[in-house]
Amino acid sequence: MKIVSAKFWSEDLELTRPYSIAYETIEAVENIFVYIVLENGTWGIGSGSPAEFITGENVAMSRGVLQDHLDTLVINKDIASYKNICQSMSRKLKSTPAARAAIDIALHDAWSRFNEKPLVEILGRSHQSFLTSITIGIKSIQETLSEAIEYVNRGFRILKVKTGASVTEDIELIRKLREAVGNNILVRVDANQGYTSENLVQFAKGTATENVEFIEQPLPNDKDSDMMQVSEEIRIQCAADESLHHPDDAENLAAEPHLFGIYNIKLMKSGGICPALEIANTAHRSGIDLMWGCMDESRISISAALHAALACPATTYLDLDGSLDLARDLVTGGFVLTDGYLSVSDAHGLGVKLIEKVTV
Repeated sequence: MKIVSAKFWSEDLELTRPYSIAYETIEAVENIFVYIVLENGTWGIGSGSPAEFITGENVAMSRGVLQDHLDTLVINKDIASYKNICQSMSRKLKSTPAARAAIDIALHDAWSRFNEKPLVEILGRSHQSFLTSITIGIKSIQETLSEAIEYVNRGFRILKVKTGASVTEDIELIRKLREAVGNNILVRVDANQGYTSENLVQFAKGTATENVEFIEQPLPNDKDSDMMQVSEEIRIQCAADESLHHPDDAENLAAEPHLFGIYNIKLMKSGGICPALEIANTAHRSGIDLMWGCMDESRISISAALHAALACPATTYLDLDGSLDLARDLVTGGFVLTDGYLSVSDAHGLGVKLIEKVTV
């Protein structure tokens, strides 16, 4: 069944909770969208959220490569060859993983809709649902505690807290957070490359009684080798994020002794579902746990990541909260959030429904 038409565009998606970085307040995130149609009318949609501060890709770059390559990559191609198309993209669009992800997701959506199955069933289901964390940015202690209590009252059972500015303040924050939310709420930490190996040891010791689930990317990604300066007990509680983009990174990090006990897969880093599953296979083979994370993203790509996560035996953690603060999106559905648990419906494809019809 051939792909007969394709379209791409970008839109600003406003946030319900704007946030500040440096001297800028972020009130909306610009996502890119890809929509394809098969000759029998079946459609598929994908989205991408370029993260220039992580991958070097911005929306202008994404739009440029989609303008130059989208039609050549997909038009008149058989949807059954979607994996070959994804392999071709990995070579031609190497520096724009969010653009690749948008095409990759649209292909997976169309293929599973064509087969009249949810995507997770096409990939091979391993899990039914997982708890997801919800993220609290770098804020004052009082603001953090207030936001944490709000999320707990909304039914979330896992909080992920951004740290990394000051290890002593971070330790105090985690202690007060644990006191505020009690022992039944899981707490994760994302240090965002803010620590040295000495800081990491200090933080781990200082929060040893606070039941921190794991620490995401504690050191800068160009200091991975410094992870060997900390004990294996600490390393297995650390997740590779900025250190892990591509399948090749996963292979390198799988070498013994492991620098990290957890891989954080994001479709916007890997370039879509196909390369993400390669990373997942490496993790499974190497005894490394999987976490699935995200940027600020449409429900489209969040749903895609969830379908992939539920298909991977090594999946242990979810951090798929990237669409929950959007004031507007292009679709509904895709995932179901119940008491902090994320699951997918029995709807075909990603399970998303367009709010407005797309014209090609």
